[in-house]
Amino acid sequence: MNITEIIGYIGSLGILVSFLMKDINRLRIVNTIGCAFFVLYGILLNYSIPVIATNAIIILINVYYLLKNNKEN
Repeated sequence: MNITEIIGYIGSLGILVSFLMKDINRLRIVNTIGCAFFVLYGILLNYSIPVIATNAIIILINVYYLLKNNKEN
């Protein structure tokens, strides 16, 4: 197993664990971390645009809702 695969597994685990969370803010934070690992994974796969773009967009969505929820509270 090489570093690229390890990063991919960490990203998968992060996203999987995020869906076990009851608190939506914690879910979004853990999911964002998992997605960040997937962006790195996509870069290490010689710039796999579908992997990078999808996860980068999910990160932006998570950040938007985290900031929105923070302003409301």
